[in-house]
Amino acid sequence: MLSLVVFLPLAGALALLLVPNRDGSRNGTIRSAALAISLLSFASTLWLWKMFDPNVAGFQLVERASWLPSFGIEYFLGLDGISLMLLVLTGFLTPLALLCSWDSVEEHVKAFSILLLALETAMMGVFVSLDLFLFYVFWDAVLIPMYFLIGIWGYDNRVYAAVKFILYTMAGSVLMLIAIITMAVLHHTVTGVYSFDVTKLYELAPRGAIAPDLQMWLFLAFALAFAIKVPLFPLHTWLPDAHVQAPTAGSVILAGVMLKMGTYGLVRFAFPLFPQAAAVCAPYIGFLAVAGIVYGALVAMVQPDMKKLVAYSSVSHLGFVVLGIASSTVEGMQGAVYQMLNHGVSTGGLFIIVGMLSDRRHTRLIAEFGGLKAVMPRLVAAFLIITLSSIGLPGLNGFVGEFLTILGAFKWRPELAAVATTGVILSAVYMLWMFQRVNYGEVTNAKNAALPDLTTREWWTLGPAVAMAIVMGVFPTAFLAPMEPAVEAVVQRITAGAPAASAAAIAPASLPGGAVAPDHAPSASGGAHP
Repeated sequence: MLSLVVFLPLAGALALLLVPNRDGSRNGTIRSAALAISLLSFASTLWLWKMFDPNVAGFQLVERASWLPSFGIEYFLGLDGISLMLLVLTGFLTPLALLCSWDSVEEHVKAFSILLLALETAMMGVFVSLDLFLFYVFWDAVLIPMYFLIGIWGYDNRVYAAVKFILYTMAGSVLMLIAIITMAVLHHTVTGVYSFDVTKLYELAPRGAIAPDLQMWLFLAFALAFAIKVPLFPLHTWLPDAHVQAPTAGSVILAGVMLKMGTYGLVRFAFPLFPQAAAVCAPYIGFLAVAGIVYGALVAMVQPDMKKLVAYSSVSHLGFVVLGIASSTVEGMQGAVYQMLNHGVSTGGLFIIVGMLSDRRHTRLIAEFGGLKAVMPRLVAAFLIITLSSIGLPGLNGFVGEFLTILGAFKWRPELAAVATTGVILSAVYMLWMFQRVNYGEVTNAKNAALPDLTTREWWTLGPAVAMAIVMGVFPTAFLAPMEPAVEAVVQRITAGAPAASAAAIAPASLPGGAVAPDHAPSASGGAHP
């Protein structure tokens, strides 16, 4: 079932290769076919959710086959609550990305659709790979479609942005590959067998098979690769360029899913594989996360370009995710995973809205707008809900993730949590100020006086993001419950392998009484649901 879900978009992309479209006469057919494939893929992720047992912490629907046996490399897929939520997010956002590019992408429609579907397969593969070599294959495969999506269908400075994007991410990937190979060699040293199986590699550090100095270097190699992808301050400089130059669909997928690959890597690999090094580095990572929260918010406040403002808001919001992970508490980790989903919905929705305004006016400068509420009230209403969800208004999705993240961080490092809270205030400042300048006041620019409101297609593009922001804010338990046992298992691995002093500092914040849930058993704590 997992293979079917992962490779369904790629199969659809290969089928589209057979459709002749040299003169562009079948653009409509290709767009419709790509959308149908992406909707089928989303439905398959919902079917996975239906099959998933939310009370099990271990990996489910496991698929395993020998691939390169002499090197211990396997085709090994598995799903837990964290992976499930990110698969559903990927399936949810891909149809929206195709819909928002319906009119804006007019050239090479076939290639665009094929690359977007291939990108979906690569991203899904990252979230379910349990063999580190297979994970690395999917991790790097993601770069190729996104490089071309930015470089071909982006804006004026698209080639520079595409090259910068791939150079940054490849630099981190090479370091991670060295660390992955080292882990396989260490497994061979201990057992006499090479293995890239992450469930086996989890046991190396607790057994003392990795020297502390080596564990630190390996952790830094993994963490740097993931920090670049997040991106964590000060490794964020590629992101604003990539967002500003990417087409709307590229920005939606980049912000909504691809950045989550970095935070997912921290949760799945860096912290549980090297718990001692993670415990030592966590305060520094938390400091960088808080610095990114404040820095991203302050820089966003002075941006004249709406798309660049939303890009810097991503740096700020993802700082909350990294802070929750660094806390290694159940509340913080759960909040971090929930915030990954929130950011995908809210920031994806913001990029869709900015793309709609850009398609109408061919500018993204805030100063070029004003008074849109009287001209296009439906779009402004959706814009308001997505804006409020982004700043964490209670009752919308952003509040739940930020609340849990700050709660977990406060139990771990109150001073970092206190500074991070200023990011919530600053996000309200820059988002509401931008919203006011774009949508309220008089229509001072004649070009804005007759802009069309949302079309039926645009309703279907923006409506799901608005609905999801409300549903996730009102019914958070539906999303928190499936991930809770998996989150507790991750925290248990981290705290069990950390040095005694660090573990003692972390454990009381994990579960009542300092207990941790067993690795493959349902939680007895009832979770940390707001």
